[in-house]
Amino acid sequence: MDNIKKTQLFNASCVALVVTALAFATRGSFVEAWATEFNLTHTQVGWIVGTAFWGFTLAMVFGGPLVDIVGIGRIIAIAFVCHVTGIILTITATGFWSLFISTLFVGVANGSVEAACNPLITSMYTDQKTRRLNRFHAWFPTGIVIGGLTVYLFSKTGLANWRYAMGIMLLPTLAYGYMFLNKQFPQTERVVSGYSYKDMLRACVSPLFLFMAFCMILTAGTELGTNQWIAALLANVSDNPILLLVWISGIMALARQFGGTLIHNLKPTIVLLTSAVLAFAGCIMMGYSGGAFVFAAAGIFALGIAFFWPSMLGFVSENIPESGALGLAIMGGIGFFGGAIAQPVLGAIFDAKTAAAVPAGQSLAALKAAAAGTSEALTWAQVKLTGGAHTLIMVSFIPALLIVFFIFLHIWKRKHV
Repeated sequence: MDNIKKTQLFNASCVALVVTALAFATRGSFVEAWATEFNLTHTQVGWIVGTAFWGFTLAMVFGGPLVDIVGIGRIIAIAFVCHVTGIILTITATGFWSLFISTLFVGVANGSVEAACNPLITSMYTDQKTRRLNRFHAWFPTGIVIGGLTVYLFSKTGLANWRYAMGIMLLPTLAYGYMFLNKQFPQTERVVSGYSYKDMLRACVSPLFLFMAFCMILTAGTELGTNQWIAALLANVSDNPILLLVWISGIMALARQFGGTLIHNLKPTIVLLTSAVLAFAGCIMMGYSGGAFVFAAAGIFALGIAFFWPSMLGFVSENIPESGALGLAIMGGIGFFGGAIAQPVLGAIFDAKTAAAVPAGQSLAALKAAAAGTSEALTWAQVKLTGGAHTLIMVSFIPALLIVFFIFLHIWKRKHV
């Protein structure tokens, strides 16, 4: 395959990933809107938001093994149809179950993009997998920046209805569908390398693969869980908390886009360990920071999570190449499984920590009801801020565990080189 065709497929993959990111970014800003409009608890909204992650996982688990059989192009076609269907159903949603189903479609679409595009890229660029995967995945935080700024601009121009922001997603969806139309796709690396399907299955149950899959649950839970809830958790730090997500995602995009060469020349275990340390420090600092300092803390957190996802995929692809497209699909799917678990858990923790922050002698429901337009508004804002901060501190336990696991991985890797 010549370089022009590779570039066309790579660019189309990046636009498809932008749609995935837009879905993620806009949902993060819809948390409070959905809770208010449809009279839902944060736990219920967590289940809705988590559905996108479950759908992603299902698409990766079933789509990954099918990539070699039905071809990359057909998996991308499934992604396109599900994206269009999910977006339209979300816009017309009327309550919990309609949001649940429409978000499931979007999740399946997002998972299909990852199931097809990760092996596509590693098959086209076999000698620079981690670098190219970092550049590809740079478009996920870039899409979050685009989505976050869109929500912010809509709120400033009076078009604050979340349905408008959701409708914008149709534009890049149609764009990537057109860019992939009638393109020829390469065979996956596993097929070209001559590994059998049995070799691929065996590799995906090896001790190293299973260990990395477990770590993927934690790295993805740290990144996707926190980012999906950051606007709600720190809603009272800024007049426009969505800008916190934009700030985090912007740093991640720059790090992935321009840090690929640096990462390519470093030991992946060192990269993962450093990332876990920064993510832990960032979570703790965000929990205890206020005002402008929270943006500095969020910047540290962003540098921590920036290389988690692509470096985990790159490590598996480079160290367990026989795992092929299925290995990448399982890693991506189990990563979003971690994100799915995190959504209702974070919502429940947020509810519990908010309730615990209510002053003695007052009830949560009464304080919330009295807050609108009264002197109680400041108290309610402080209660939510305290609840969000304590939730972030709880999240820091996940990267703390990862520090231990990646130290073990680094020691193990040194002994087996």
